[in-house]
Amino acid sequence: MALRRLGQILIDLGIIDEEQLEAMLAEQAARGGELLGRIGISMSMVTEEQLAEALAEQWRTTVAQLGDTPLKGDVLEIVSEPMAQLYRIVPLSLEGNRLTIASAEPQKIQIADELRVLLGYDIKVCVSTEPEIQKAIEKYYSSATDTVESVVDKLAGDKELEAAANAASSRDGPIDLTSVEALAESAPVRKLLNMVLLMAIRDGASDIHFEPFEHEFRIRLKSDGVLQEMVPPPKHLAFAITTRIKVMANLDIAERRLPQDGRIELTVGGHPVDLRVSVLPTLFGESVVMRVLDRGVVSLNLEKLGMPADMLRRFRQMIHRPNGIVLVTGPTGSGKTTTLYSALSELNSIDEKLITTEDPVEYDIEGIVQVPIDTEIGNTFAACLRAILRQDPDRILVGEIRDVETAEIAVQAALTGHMVFSTLHTNDSPATVTRLRDMGVPPFLITATVEAILAQRLVRRICANCKEEVVPDADALADLEVTSDQIVGKKFYRGRGCDKCNNSGYKGRLGLYELLVMTDELRDMVIRNASTEELREVARKAGMVTLRDSGMISIYDGLTTADEVIRETILEA
Repeated sequence: MALRRLGQILIDLGIIDEEQLEAMLAEQAARGGELLGRIGISMSMVTEEQLAEALAEQWRTTVAQLGDTPLKGDVLEIVSEPMAQLYRIVPLSLEGNRLTIASAEPQKIQIADELRVLLGYDIKVCVSTEPEIQKAIEKYYSSATDTVESVVDKLAGDKELEAAANAASSRDGPIDLTSVEALAESAPVRKLLNMVLLMAIRDGASDIHFEPFEHEFRIRLKSDGVLQEMVPPPKHLAFAITTRIKVMANLDIAERRLPQDGRIELTVGGHPVDLRVSVLPTLFGESVVMRVLDRGVVSLNLEKLGMPADMLRRFRQMIHRPNGIVLVTGPTGSGKTTTLYSALSELNSIDEKLITTEDPVEYDIEGIVQVPIDTEIGNTFAACLRAILRQDPDRILVGEIRDVETAEIAVQAALTGHMVFSTLHTNDSPATVTRLRDMGVPPFLITATVEAILAQRLVRRICANCKEEVVPDADALADLEVTSDQIVGKKFYRGRGCDKCNNSGYKGRLGLYELLVMTDELRDMVIRNASTEELREVARKAGMVTLRDSGMISIYDGLTTADEVIRETILEA
């Protein structure tokens, strides 16, 4: 049956009349579609209790009086405090495999779906008011707030769980899949892993590392490009946690000798999140790394990459050319994919055909044909690129040029009227030309096709909350190759460390960019097999700002520190 409209239910219950409903609907239109119930409360036409009653009627459920319902410890153990705060829910009871929760927003049906995936229970939703939800969370969680530390302490003292984990993880004899699955599905293991995932997503971590060693099991989160260790769980839980991850990623839990790759799709707090899972057998168990791709917060906009205005203007000119090759270079995790996606998003129009081939496809973009690479079945970059050329594309993204075969096909595509975007792993822009030559691409083809090379790095941004001026030490100035005379009138800053940046002094990251545009002079030098140093010198004279120079500008602008620029950029020879 179709749901009845909330406004009509409010009228049927005698809470408002037709005239009041019209006023609420007019206000809703003015506010851009805000929920009708919240508008009624803001206009003092509906109380929180009346809204809860109407929502319960609309969703055919009941109203939970949280003040009259003492909550038991077993259900509070299932839903951690971060989860209750994120989803604005309170767990009420557990009967068999059905967990009953109270929510002030039963219309958000994705909450029940997400909790079903995370917790493994069937979810029944009752309605309560927002103030009661908040009061219950403060009452039941504030006195014994769940943290990773507290959960780890409880797990360390659970002898029954330890015995089960040791039995299941034994390498002697065949694996008892039933006991292994039961261990992976156990509430303590679920709870710890859920807390780690929610914390990583909430803090904007890019990777989660689960690392087994001889005497410990380490969990580390990578945030702003730096790994930070969490409280390590008991060593005997390593197998249970990695097995739980493999179950979530639909991997083979019986296979512990070979690497495996998988994917977990979640929606957390309204954000679609992809977790790319890599499992690697090691001496002391399986090491797992999860790449966190929060599609809900990524910004694919060239304007927001942080390029200087003049460089952005020239980069735009390059990507709008009808044919040629534009390369983006840098180490893993330097933001190359985000830059290329941003360029494609700008070029994405109804009158052009855009095709990408990636390993893996990281973000879904409406209107672009995206092809995942699968080397196991022979669908390599080179094979895929050949097929793409028969699909009548205007612009092509090749995830990475890894070999001469892929490079040659990319060159042929550019020569036949296509614009090709791709990435390479090199230290800077001039070194990319040398790398292509070393791969076996003839210099005359490089000059005929390559239009621009963008090198980039990501450095940590100084926390705005605890930013303070600092006098640079002599060692830092020496590493930057600047003298005290050269910094007269310049200011250096650092982050002192505060709660908002976890006492690191940094919050967020910014890009450093180096754009080399191929000029006639540079093309002549490539034909003559000029060295990387000669190419760099001519490019600088033509106006190229090097990565180190870009870093110095960011230091003087108070955006990052000397240590970050030294760590991420190399000195030119």
